[in-house]
Amino acid sequence: MVLETTYKEKKYDELIDDLVGKRFGLFQAIKMKGIGSKRLAIENVSMNMKNFINTLADTTFANIELRPIGILIRINKGLRNFTWIIPYYQLVIYKSNGSSIHAQGRFIQFKNDRNFKENKAFFNKMLDEKIKYDAQFQFHPTW
Repeated sequence: MVLETTYKEKKYDELIDDLVGKRFGLFQAIKMKGIGSKRLAIENVSMNMKNFINTLADTTFANIELRPIGILIRINKGLRNFTWIIPYYQLVIYKSNGSSIHAQGRFIQFKNDRNFKENKAFFNKMLDEKIKYDAQFQFHPTW
């Protein structure tokens, strides 16, 4: 689900909290050594995400925020902001030339540039959080 979050709306905050959990507290964020990525340059998006990125030669940037049961990808298009809400159970990450995040029939591919390389530790942290989330739902069949 993608929401326009240029202006703060209480109904959107409640919806985001329901889907991916409330923000981490200050001490938890410090303990995790940060819960947000540095800015990432977007290289390519799926057709159903084209209207959320700049149409001209301008580079569109995004940030990723970790939440207890999902992530938020905040996309900056000029003066407007959009937030893509992705629960961990829908999140798929591919490592190709750069990295791409897939969910809900959409994807964003990030450029493999200096900013992306600075975010390598963040992507590892995001994968660790997804693995922790998925581990609580592993069922072992009884034979």
